[in-house]
Amino acid sequence: MAGFWGRRKREQEAAQQAQDDDLARRARAALVAADERIRTTSDELDFAVAELGETATKDLREGLVAVRTHLAEAFHLHQLNHDEIPDTAEELRTRNARIVQLCEWAEDVLDERTEALRERIATVRQAPQILERVRADVERLRERLPQARATVERLSHRYSTEAMHRVSANPEEAAQLLDFAIHSADVSARRREARRPEEANVALETATEAVRRAATILDGVEDFEIEALRAQSTLADVIADSREDIVAARPLTQSGAPHSAEVTAAVAQLEAALAALPGPGTPSDPFADLASLREANAALDAAVEKARERAARPLPSIEHVQHAVDAADRALSVAASVISGHRGWIGADARTRLAEAQRLRIDIDPLVAPEDTREEAMTLARRVAQLANEALQSAQRDIDSGRPDGDDWGDWGGWGGRRGPMPMGGRGGGGGLLGPVVGGVLLGGLLGDIFD
Repeated sequence: MAGFWGRRKREQEAAQQAQDDDLARRARAALVAADERIRTTSDELDFAVAELGETATKDLREGLVAVRTHLAEAFHLHQLNHDEIPDTAEELRTRNARIVQLCEWAEDVLDERTEALRERIATVRQAPQILERVRADVERLRERLPQARATVERLSHRYSTEAMHRVSANPEEAAQLLDFAIHSADVSARRREARRPEEANVALETATEAVRRAATILDGVEDFEIEALRAQSTLADVIADSREDIVAARPLTQSGAPHSAEVTAAVAQLEAALAALPGPGTPSDPFADLASLREANAALDAAVEKARERAARPLPSIEHVQHAVDAADRALSVAASVISGHRGWIGADARTRLAEAQRLRIDIDPLVAPEDTREEAMTLARRVAQLANEALQSAQRDIDSGRPDGDDWGDWGGWGGRRGPMPMGGRGGGGGLLGPVVGGVLLGGLLGDIFD
């Protein structure tokens, strides 16, 4: 029996020794790999600085400093394993595990920070192709400007000034952005030739962003016309539904009926909204008309709900619900288009209401068909439309507060050759428009060259 336990103990000790030997080998290999990785990453950093500049490579440089500090600790632990002072097996095991941990951490840090630079380095190396694409995109978008101006002119005879306020300045804003994109591209090319990569990269990013915003603004003109036509179509359906609702609510306005005063007031409000709609051939704002009518319609629905027993109240038809969903979609589309085209001016309130409306919209479609959830779909659709309209109103206030006064769009910079910092969102010249494009990232020296 003693022989059995002795053999088992020797087997356990041999297994532990094998594990310790394997851990020691891993520690040595990890030290060598991490040390080599530091050397190769230092070379990569030198190349990255040459292509991106000091600021863009700051994180990698700081990561290398931290890794070297921790690897010095790992080398010190490895030295302790091989000095003249005897060590216990547990001490060796603890040190080797720490060495492996430090080396793996170093590899992870360098992986993360070099990966973050790869895309930017690739962009820099493709800068000539990107600049060529920017110029091609500018020419393509400039070809759309006459059509956009003609569309705005044509629509101004069909829709009211309030409705056209959302897109009336879009063609001139787009033209200004395209001029700015070309100028920024030229600055980027000159800075690269002068071996000032950091400024060249910022100017390149500014040029591509200006082109993207110009495209969004021009798309907004076409989207407005389409969405306005859809809103008019939806408005016609909602008018018919509203008249049916008034007829259906008449019996509940009789004296003695529950909540008759509230129903009577709601009917009068909806009739007033119908009467306020502009006549045929009169310039109108279909979005505002639709929102006003939907609000009065919703008020009547709420009054009727109080006046009827829940069980006796007929469910809304699928068509009625679908009209509400369509109205919500139209309101969402218009709000998203305006906010996307002017993101630099848009504050948190408009963005928050749009995001909440988009979140609620996802839940509607599965609820439309089933009878037991149709009312919930109607409520959600109306809430989506309300939030979208609030987002649009808030966005318009933000845009109005940031857009330059008057029609002084003749010069894209509005600076008349004056050098100096550009007011981000100010009232002078194109500052309010270009502020969101530059985004506060241009260096002081670069600003002077862009606006010389």
